[in-house]
Amino acid sequence: MTPVRSGPSFRPTTKGARKAMPDQDELKRLHELEARINRMRQEHEPAPKKVDNHELGQVAWRMVTELVAGLLVGLGVGFGLDRLFGTQPWLLLLFTLLGLVAGIRIVMHTAADLQKRNDVKSEVKAALSAADRRETDRG
Repeated sequence: MTPVRSGPSFRPTTKGARKAMPDQDELKRLHELEARINRMRQEHEPAPKKVDNHELGQVAWRMVTELVAGLLVGLGVGFGLDRLFGTQPWLLLLFTLLGLVAGIRIVMHTAADLQKRNDVKSEVKAALSAADRRETDRG
């Protein structure tokens, strides 16, 4: 038997000649197989996740708010101490800079936490896809 081309439109014959169309039994089996494959895919695929386009926007607003809050707290403390000790504008400038540095540190921590969350999500995805590959290799 010499296969000429495999697939739904040709099948191997003993003489090497091609048969133009598969017979009805083959078509029926192919359709049933396709339906079974689609059912199995639907059963094992996770439900599509709803995309939340606002998540990153919320994180960005949180970062801006933390930065501005640190700056305003430093500004307020510096202004109050300047008024108390009569050292205007030196403590105002010092604490404004300290508030800015504190706000930047908080923003950096928030960004690091966001990166850790994304790393964990990607590790989980990779582990799940590796498990799926192993399962399909066995099955």
